[in-house]
Amino acid sequence: MSHTPPDALSRSRLVLGDAALQRLSDSRIILFGTGGVGSWCAEALIRTGARRLTLVDFDHVAPSNINRQMPATAKTVGRLKVEAAAERLLDINPSADIVAIAQPFNAATADSFRLQDYDYVIDAIDSLPDKALLIRRATATRAVLFSSMGAARKVNPLRAAVAEFWKVKGCPLAAALRRRFKKEGQFPSRKFRCVYSDEQPRPNQTTAEETGRVNGSLVCVTAVFGFTLASLVVNDIIARVEEEVLI
Repeated sequence: MSHTPPDALSRSRLVLGDAALQRLSDSRIILFGTGGVGSWCAEALIRTGARRLTLVDFDHVAPSNINRQMPATAKTVGRLKVEAAAERLLDINPSADIVAIAQPFNAATADSFRLQDYDYVIDAIDSLPDKALLIRRATATRAVLFSSMGAARKVNPLRAAVAEFWKVKGCPLAAALRRRFKKEGQFPSRKFRCVYSDEQPRPNQTTAEETGRVNGSLVCVTAVFGFTLASLVVNDIIARVEEEVLI
């Protein structure tokens, strides 16, 4: 069995310090969605020093995923995304505790996820009803929720930003979520921060074989969303550790 080199996190330690790095290592994090956004969030977390990470995704790697998703390569097509992602993450840190759950999060499965057992819940789900459900469930627990809004059909990573959900502007997915919450009369229990972009989505440059609800997306945008989600976890830990020092 391979082992993590002793200096693998030395650069993280120089930035974070011992206390914050240890807190990151000890934090229990669950990530829903290992696609163009979530997979890069997972890699950034593990490379920075997170060690206890649960990945949730029911999908398999498709050839169309190769342009933007961390676990997608010519060799992994057909494999479960969570399994391919977990394998790569363990190559980065063999001592990490990676749990791969190959099932969807939806109304039928939601009760099987004990969100209250986690310190951080990261939402990188595409499905609108499932995303709304996860947000409501996560905000009803003690866990800190960070959520990704829409990255599809966007080309400018410099437009990525962070805001509290109800203050997100210019994002069709956030607007659709707000409409859904209001229509159903069921709202998040508390505020939470999102990664979003106010860039106007480009229309799909469709071809004859590309029909239905498939949207184009680019790694230069989706990865920035994922890295930003990871940074929200890291910076939340820094803030909490520094606040404890001041008390």
